[in-house]
Amino acid sequence: MKKKVLATIVAAAMSFSLLAGCGSQGAAPAETEPAATEEAAPAEEAAEAEAPAAEEAAPAADGETISVGFAQVGHESDWRTASTNSVQAALSKENGIDLQFVDCDNDSAAQLEAVRNFIEQDVDYIVIDPIVSTGWDTVLTEADDAGIPVIVIDRTIDDSDKYVSWVGSEFTNEGLAAGAWLKAYAEAKGIKELNILEITGTTGSSAEIGRTKGFHKYVDAEGWNLLDSQTGDFTQDGGQKVMESYCKSYAGKFNVVICQNDNEAFGAIDAMKAAGVSYGVDGDVIVISFDACTAGLQMVLDKQINADFQCNPLQGPDCLKIIQDLQAGREIEKQTFMAEPWYVSEDILKDISYTNNSGKDVTEPLVVVDAATVEAAY
Repeated sequence: MKKKVLATIVAAAMSFSLLAGCGSQGAAPAETEPAATEEAAPAEEAAEAEAPAAEEAAPAADGETISVGFAQVGHESDWRTASTNSVQAALSKENGIDLQFVDCDNDSAAQLEAVRNFIEQDVDYIVIDPIVSTGWDTVLTEADDAGIPVIVIDRTIDDSDKYVSWVGSEFTNEGLAAGAWLKAYAEAKGIKELNILEITGTTGSSAEIGRTKGFHKYVDAEGWNLLDSQTGDFTQDGGQKVMESYCKSYAGKFNVVICQNDNEAFGAIDAMKAAGVSYGVDGDVIVISFDACTAGLQMVLDKQINADFQCNPLQGPDCLKIIQDLQAGREIEKQTFMAEPWYVSEDILKDISYTNNSGKDVTEPLVVVDAATVEAAY
């Protein structure tokens, strides 16, 4: 089975290299055009992104069960749970997959060990959501030497190109969109000065790097006052602890809190509530978040979070389609960007415009959250 898949990968790689040059760099997702464009509404694209789930072809045409090892980051957030559930649902026994799942509990060493164990077990495919973006070259070379195709989801790998495909989000554009929204929102509200506290994700993760890079472009260009930036490790507890410290150190000095995922925002809101700080649409502090999980969008609806920029966790159908295509001898894409809407609590802005990470000027709609939006969320 692996010989057939390897022949397909080699042919696809040769075709891709002719079309796109050196497109297999780990950092390439930051340079490729994301799914959202000026013409297509992100909400409409989100429906299209689920199309792979309708694929009816069995992954193994000869009826054999395909073994897949999945090394997941952990279980630190609602987003991560949704991502895990999506992959497990798609790579199921009903679809001809024997999935071996390892929760790496945000431990990079444990994740490398899990991948090596998959290699020793001679699985047919390996799926990795990398905790950090570096330190992967050796183990991916081992997988490549063993003839095991690797699919990377969500976060990116920057120090190796020995994977067949990546599926995930353009994190820098998420940060840029947040900055563009804050600029336009402050102007619409007549807010002259922005004093910002930032709670970042896991240091060294591509999500943290990209969202920070994108948002900080606006911080620097607009001369906003970034009072402090500390990691909350993408957890509610981490967000709460950082915000508790902020409330003591910067009491009365801040009017924006930006958290790099919903769980950090939940913790930050708990800390502000306990400290008597008003926040959200009717409060003194603007709250910005990323992920847009169900609980996060409920807080947008409740006017506790002003804006929430989605990071789509539903990569499972795309993983299944990649495996199906390789099994069928079809060419695969090196990169797949998830469609992602931007959600807001108020309707004072219809859209935002910015120059995305590919250098293209885009105008993208803002989705005002209602009960139906929350109901449809992941």
